[in-house]
Parts: sequence; C-alpha cells; structure tokens
Amino acid sequence: MTILVDTGAWYALADVSDLHHEEARDFYAVQVESRRVELPPFLTTDLIVAETCALLHAHLGRQAALTFWGALREMRIPVLAPDPVDLEAAWRIAEAFPDQAFSFVDCATFAMMERLGINDAFAFDSHFLVYRFGHGRQRAFRRLPQ
Repeated sequence: MTILVDTGAWYALADVSDLHHEEARDFYAVQVESRRVELPPFLTTDLIVAETCALLHAHLGRQAALTFWGALREMRIPVLAPDPVDLEAAWRIAEAFPDQAFSFVDCATFAMMERLGINDAFAFDSHFLVYRFGHGRQRAFRRLPQ
C-alpha cells in the first residue's frame, strides 16, 4: 500500500499545537513501526513539499521548515514531480469542479494520484473526500487516518 502524504498531515506532524497533531503522530508512528525493515509506504510531491515548507516557515519559523526537509531526506521519502500530463489533467479537474475551492496543489495531486494508481492519502483536507474520479466520477480516494 502506497500512501501519499499531503501538506496538512506533514504540518500536523510538525506543529504540536495543531488540532490533528496527536492523530497524525499516532498514525505516522504505526505506519513506520509496522515496517521496521522496509521503508514506510509514504510518498509526497514536490508541490506538497514546497507548500509545507512555506507553511512551516510562516508559522513555526525557518528551522521548522529545514527540520521537515531534513526528515524527508533522512527517511528517504520519495518526492514526485508532476508530469506535463498531470498539469493538463489538473486543469481539467479545476474546470470540472467549479463549486470547489481545490487549489493548484490539490488538482495536481489528484491528477498524479490517479495516474499512478494511488488511492490512499494521509491527509486532513476534506477535498480528498469530495473529489471523485474514474468512469462517471464514481471512485474516491481514501483519506487516512479514518
């Protein structure tokens, strides 16, 4: 199982005052502990890393952003970049959901998850529950922890 980690989850792990900190910490710890020998199933995107670094820097300071970045490197969390097809798909997602406040990062993330067949997201963003994809927009991502 591969789990994409979204900005809100990374932020919740870093900020002890975040509403979701304990839930994020516990979920992350279980995932890491259950895979002592192999790498955790997490991956993220360069857009999410940039968004998380900016958020951490703005709210917790530069050192928090650097600590996060260093932890990604140390844990060897794969950081994926969108392909041109993902950016085009992201535009189509934004157009298909005019009543939603999906950000550029949200749309690009959804497009990448679809292309790569990733169904699970470690996230607290309700957009992962709203977005539908596939034939007739019948499919949904699974947001973890539940």
